[in-house]
Amino acid sequence: MKIGRYEIFAVECERFALDGGAMFGTVPKVLWEKTNPADEKNRIDMSARAMLIKGNGKYILVDTGMGQKWDEKARGMYKISESFLEQNLSKAGLSPDDITDVILTHLHFDHAGGAVKSENGKLVPTFKNATYYVQEENYKWAMNPNPREKASYLKENFVPLLEADKLKFVNGEIELFPDIHLIVSNAHTRAQQLVRVKGDEKSICYCGDLIPTATHIPLPWVMGYDLYPLEIMNEKKKLLEQAVDENWILFFEHDPYADAADLVRGEKGIAKKTTFFVN
Repeated sequence: MKIGRYEIFAVECERFALDGGAMFGTVPKVLWEKTNPADEKNRIDMSARAMLIKGNGKYILVDTGMGQKWDEKARGMYKISESFLEQNLSKAGLSPDDITDVILTHLHFDHAGGAVKSENGKLVPTFKNATYYVQEENYKWAMNPNPREKASYLKENFVPLLEADKLKFVNGEIELFPDIHLIVSNAHTRAQQLVRVKGDEKSICYCGDLIPTATHIPLPWVMGYDLYPLEIMNEKKKLLEQAVDENWILFFEHDPYADAADLVRGEKGIAKKTTFFVN
């Protein structure tokens, strides 16, 4: 997909699974299972999908998936697949060493787990030639997590980046690179940053955990993992209104059935128009 000066690729890192009830909060299973069927343990399939932004002398990866630093117990619990990262990067003619920059939406393990790998018994940056970017407030939040998020913020995924002098902090909503804008969201966790690539006629927005799948577009469909459900509804409403008015495409990090969707405003509000894959 071409957006302005950049080419956009979907790079699936892994597949995994999470509890369907946790993913859809107060939405009854009889509704969400129509689009996201659960297994015998009530887990639904999930994608860990990065977005590759190629152009202007940059090869930028947004988020890094689950990674492969998991023991067998965790692999079984989350149904973590083997990595597809290198294979899917190669479709864009790249290897991990070619990545110049990594934007981490936030430091939960399913977003930052692949930022660091184990090499000869040592934890090192997966993308050794890249600078990694995260909101400074999210890093501080991750270093001192509340009890609810403690299991999601694993220091092994991000402290080695700082120790390797590869992590750069950003603060607030900025244009990080030409036509690449960061949007701060505080309702899922503190200081998550979404990534919008702006073009002349359309934009694409990497939605992170604000809208993790196409099924989560309706305002009341929020995750049980979200810290502030009412606030996330307000954040979604603001983003969806801007997206439909300005012809944005939404890119989904966790939807196993579609990479992205455009939107339409109808009698019942804003809804997805068409879901599609980004190749």
